[in-house]
Amino acid sequence: MKCKATKEDDEQCNANAMNGSDFCYTHNPDIPEEEKKQAQANGGANRALILKEPLPVIALTEPSDAVLLVADTIRRVRAGELDIKTANCIGFLSDKLLKAFEISNLNGRLELVERTILKKQKY
Repeated sequence: MKCKATKEDDEQCNANAMNGSDFCYTHNPDIPEEEKKQAQANGGANRALILKEPLPVIALTEPSDAVLLVADTIRRVRAGELDIKTANCIGFLSDKLLKAFEISNLNGRLELVERTILKKQKY
């Protein structure tokens, strides 16, 4: 549901209303102006979840480990245990890790081909 407030330019507010309210956060009369100003000054920083304990260590030695990491991250985000910024960072770094595995694998295969060619040239 959209916010029922009208902005200063007489246009309807397009923000989504808060749960249990007819208004968005900015237009909600039940939220003190000082709290709104502080939230705006924080830039939403107070919305990030603070982890009570560090995430468990996951060994990342094979591509399948990265798959497990991403699956665990998705589960934690859906359960509300992990904030989106951290999850996005894990997703980005997981992608880089998978690319590194791919390049490492290709380099290993290339070295094998080069050794095979060198052996054949010696005969």
